[in-house]
Amino acid sequence: MVKATLQPSLKIAVGIATTGRPRLLTEILIELAQQTRTPDDVFVCPAEPSDFDDSATAGRMPYRLASVASSKGLTAQRNAILNAVKNFDIVVFFDDDFVPCTYYLEELERCFAEQKSVVALSGHVIADGVKGPGLELAAAQSLLKSFPRYSSESYLTDQYNAYGCNMSIRLAPVREHGLRFDENLPLYGWLEDVDFCRQLAPHGRIARNWRLIGVHLGTKGGRTSGVRFGYSQVANPLYLWRKKSVRLDQALRQISKNLLANLWHFVRPEPWVDRRGRVRGNIKGFSDLLRGRLDPRRILEFK
Repeated sequence: MVKATLQPSLKIAVGIATTGRPRLLTEILIELAQQTRTPDDVFVCPAEPSDFDDSATAGRMPYRLASVASSKGLTAQRNAILNAVKNFDIVVFFDDDFVPCTYYLEELERCFAEQKSVVALSGHVIADGVKGPGLELAAAQSLLKSFPRYSSESYLTDQYNAYGCNMSIRLAPVREHGLRFDENLPLYGWLEDVDFCRQLAPHGRIARNWRLIGVHLGTKGGRTSGVRFGYSQVANPLYLWRKKSVRLDQALRQISKNLLANLWHFVRPEPWVDRRGRVRGNIKGFSDLLRGRLDPRRILEFK
């Protein structure tokens, strides 16, 4: 007996919130055109009008390309995309410096069609430039081309949260329960992926699909300042603990890990990380904690 081939028919949108990387964004949009299963629509939400010029790319793409207006900040921009994808089944949030393998959306559609309990997915990031000086697009393309396609039947594992640089969401529970990214996590929105996935967790499975291969370039341009990020390293985990998105031990472990890394590299910081700014931000965070005014939104007041 010949096994019937699954023919998924989900409506898939790709959403990209972008800040300060117009040239790289254009290259990423061209990469998406190479998908074996092209997205139905791609929604780009720029922080500033100068971050995205669709006239340079729209006519060359095999998918519909739309710009979405929003205030600046990852959580606000992703919420604007959620508002724009009401008629879709799946939204795939890619960072503007994430490069997926060419069969990423094909595998993703198959997984969501087969695994009805899955509400959020991320893939296997085979190289992450966030942990170093960053990666060039050509290096990412080479890595993806040479990486073997995952063939095991055991391709899904549960995880606490999907990784925000390549996070796919089933939209039915989002619409049903009115879920949104928390805009009290401003600008870079650090840990917004944890919070959103914990909102989704009561409604289904949060999983990693090892067949979804990609490279996160970790491009340094467009990111928030060291002082602001250092403050967020203290404020955001404790804010999420108060929301019950994470346990206290998880929040303290996250804070301790980042504080120790910043102190360890304080004397000889990496050229691509503002460690001294992060330490100053950490100190501001602990000072505000002692004064009873620790709040993720305080970074908006910093010069």
